[in-house]
Parts: sequence; structure tokens; C-alpha cells
Amino acid sequence: MQTRSMQTKRAARNVDIAIIAVLTVMGVLMLMPFLWLFSMSFRPAAEAYKMPPSFLPPTLDLSNYQTVLNSAVPFLKIYWNSLYVAVLVTIGQLVTCTLAAFAYARLRFPGRDSLFFVMLIGLMFPAQVTILPIYLGYAKVGLLNNPLGLVLMGLTSSFGVFMLRQFLRSQPKELEEAALMDGAGYFKIFWRISLPQLRPALAALAIITFTGAWNSYFQPRALIESQQAMTLPIAMDLLRGYMSQGNLSVVMAAMSMSILPVVLLFLVAQKMVIQGVTFSGIRN
Repeated sequence: MQTRSMQTKRAARNVDIAIIAVLTVMGVLMLMPFLWLFSMSFRPAAEAYKMPPSFLPPTLDLSNYQTVLNSAVPFLKIYWNSLYVAVLVTIGQLVTCTLAAFAYARLRFPGRDSLFFVMLIGLMFPAQVTILPIYLGYAKVGLLNNPLGLVLMGLTSSFGVFMLRQFLRSQPKELEEAALMDGAGYFKIFWRISLPQLRPALAALAIITFTGAWNSYFQPRALIESQQAMTLPIAMDLLRGYMSQGNLSVVMAAMSMSILPVVLLFLVAQKMVIQGVTFSGIRN
């Protein structure tokens, strides 16, 4: 019996080692594009098109980053525009989606389920369907070529409300019901009890929203033409040039700088992000 138990433990250990090895290989493969991106950003233009390519750059040349900052494209201003839009959209969705999710998950009012269903219908329509009325409306109120217009478009999200509602409904109601019986108001219950439970889901929503706003291309492309109001995805087109005739190493340097906020945000909140995504839709 002891020998069989040792064999079982050894077999389980071997399985764990095999799983870790496979996950390590997959992790390295997933990191390869990012490592190649940074490697290309340190190469001179001649090395960028060298065949066969080498993975490591011959030298750590920072001139490409200097070229991005000194180019005719106002990169720092565009970087600020993207940060401005992404941060305000993220804050707006965290506030509006959290309040709406609490109402749909905890409050009882006539037509609640019907309103929630109508809200979810919005998930079925792509951005291309609504861009024309948005464009015409922004043209009348003077919000074209203005980053504020991009912020107003993303202040709330059907997906965010759905995600937070599902997470909140998976949490026990006992504390909230006890607080309600003790005379606490709904806002106090929300602030003191419900909101702390939502921390993992809020972290997940924050990283998803920030990434989506940071990488958004279609709406800024349709609503913004001025370089002073552009966001980073459009700036990449300018740096790439007509028919991709721009310096590839310079474009890679700009892309390296553009992904840093998203990478840093994920590294800071990854544990809560994974937990929030895991538990946000398990139970109804």
C-alpha cells in the first residue's frame, strides 16, 4: 500500500511538472510578439528589414524613440489624449455600471427585468451601426475633433452593467438584508456592503474598459481628423506613412511606448482581474 501511494504521488508530481512545462512554453510563445516588438524598436532602419532576421538587436539604439518624440506628429500630445480618454471612460463606467448593476441585482421596481433585457440588446449592435447618428449629433454640438466626444460615448456600457450584476448576484444577500432591517438606506448598503464585494469585478472591468478605450480605433478614426485631438491608434497610421513607407523601427518604438500603460495596469491588478472574470457569471 505504501509503495502504491508513493507511485501515485510520483505520478501526480510528474503530471504537475508536465503541465507547468507546457504552460511555460505557451507563456513564452505568447510573449514572443512583445519581445520582438521591443527588439525591433532598438534596431536601426537597415536592420529592421534584414533577412534572415535576428531576434536580438545588434545594439540598443535609442534613436528611434527620439525620432518618435521629435517627429512632425505631436506624439506626446496624442499620448495625453489617449490617457485622458481612457482614464475618464474607465472612471465613468466604474461609476455608472456599478450603480446600475446594484439597481438591477438588489432593488425591486416595476419593469426591472424588461429594462435589463432592453439594455442587453445594445450588445448586439456593433459600433458601425451607431456611428452615423453620433457623427451627425456631434457635428451639431461641436464635438467633432474633440477627445471629450470620445469620453461621452463610453461613459457607460451594457457589458459592464451585465458583468457587475452577475458578480453581485453571486454574492450572499444576508448582510444587505440585515442592514436593511436595521434601518440602513440603499445608498449606505451599497457603499458599505455591496461595493467592497465588487472589488475583483471592478478591477476586471477597469482593465477591460481601459484597454478597450486605449486601443479604440474605429470611433476616433471617424470622429477626429486634427492631429492635436488624435489618439494613439490613429497616430500609428501617421507614423507608418502612406502605403507603409515609414520607418518600421520608429513605428515599433511608438508601439512599445503605447502598450506600456496597459501592461502596467494589468500587472498591478492581474489577481483581481482573474478573480473577477472567473466569478462574474457563475451563478444567477
